[in-house]
Order: sequence, then structure tokens, then C-alpha cells
Amino acid sequence: MEARPVAFVTGGASGIGRATVLRLVDDGFHVAAADRDSERLDDLAASRDHITVHTVDVRDQASIARAMADYPEIRALVCVAGIYQPRAFEDITMDDFRLMLDVNLLGVFAAAQTVLRRMPGGGRIVTVSSRAAIGGTNFAHYVASKAGVIGLTRAMAMELRPRRIAVNSVAPGFTDTPMTRSMPPEQYTQAQALEPSGMAADPDDIAGAIAFLANPATRFITGQTLFVDGGKSLGGLGP
Repeated sequence: MEARPVAFVTGGASGIGRATVLRLVDDGFHVAAADRDSERLDDLAASRDHITVHTVDVRDQASIARAMADYPEIRALVCVAGIYQPRAFEDITMDDFRLMLDVNLLGVFAAAQTVLRRMPGGGRIVTVSSRAAIGGTNFAHYVASKAGVIGLTRAMAMELRPRRIAVNSVAPGFTDTPMTRSMPPEQYTQAQALEPSGMAADPDDIAGAIAFLANPATRFITGQTLFVDGGKSLGGLGP
């Protein structure tokens, strides 16, 4: 039986990352899931065949390299790992801002640069940005980090065109994940009510878009950002 192509997913232990790992397995990949949460990684590995797990901090490029060294060839990289911290602009500290950039932006750079040593022509890199990249209140450092992911995605797409490596981003809207569920319940309910459908996206909704862009058949799509937010980013006046 032909070996499965390998996909490497950062932030794969929960939420959008976990849904993406499971979807890529269903699509025929062997998935290497990387995350800081070793307990959730073990649970993920036990849930399905064709998953291997690695405890990795995306701020540490050496730890990413050690995990990727197990795979001679990686056909797809999905960068999901990220953090979120609501805070009024005037209350954001320099340390807050640095941490947000270190995880959400430099973590993408570190994984993408490292994977290129193992990614053949025709490979796929999918970053996860956010609808927040177009603006928002009370998390300016998060907005800046996700806007940076979109810019980095476009720059990588241009530079990697000669190698036929497509680089795209998925920008989720408000999604039901452990991260958003960490909000106070009343804040979560208010956020849901602002969505066009009146509800949060399911992680599987985002994973479907990621899987589409990770598919080898999408060879002519690169440098794009796909908003998966139920249409909220369209703006305009609702009914």
C-alpha cells in the first residue's frame, strides 16, 4: 500500500487544529500534530490511526525542527497555533504585544521556514489568520498579529512560486473553540449574537476550508485569504 503523504499541523491538539488534523486524516494524509498541550495530544493520537504527535512550542524553531526531522518529506503545513488576549489598547503592555507576535506571527514564520527543507514542489502551506485582521476593538495586538500573518502569507506565496509551493490563509470568524469558550459566558453569548447566523462557526467549518487549500488539486490558488465567517466580513447593513 502506498504511504500516505504527511501533513504537519501546529496547534493541533484542540479547536480548529484538532478538527483540521481529523479532516486531513480523512482526506488521506498521515498527520503530524504539534502542540504545547501534551495531554490533549495524547488524547488526539488515541482517537484515530495515521496521527503522530509532538510536543512543540512554536516560539522555539529548534523544537519545530526536531519534530519535523521524523519526516523525510512533508507535503502540507498548516499553521493553526495561536493565542488570544482581550485587552483595551491603553492597557496592552510591550510584553503583551511581543508575546502575541511571537506566537501568532513568528510561530508561523518559524514553522514555514523550517518545513521548506522537507517540502517538495507542489507542496502546500496554509496559515490561519482571522477576520480580526480587518480590525477590531479591545485586542489591537491580536489584530496586528493576524494582519501580519496575511502579509507574510502573501510574501511567502510570491517567493515560493518558483518551487510550485502554494501558500494561502484561512481567516475564521467567531468560532466555538476552547479559546473562545474561555470568555465569560455572557461575553460569548454577546459575540455569537453579532454573527450573521446568530451562532459561532464550528471548528469543522474552518477545517473544511483548510483542507481545500491543502489539497494538491488547488495548485493554481496561491497568496489568497479565504474568509470563513458566515459573511460578516462583507459589512453592510443587516436586516
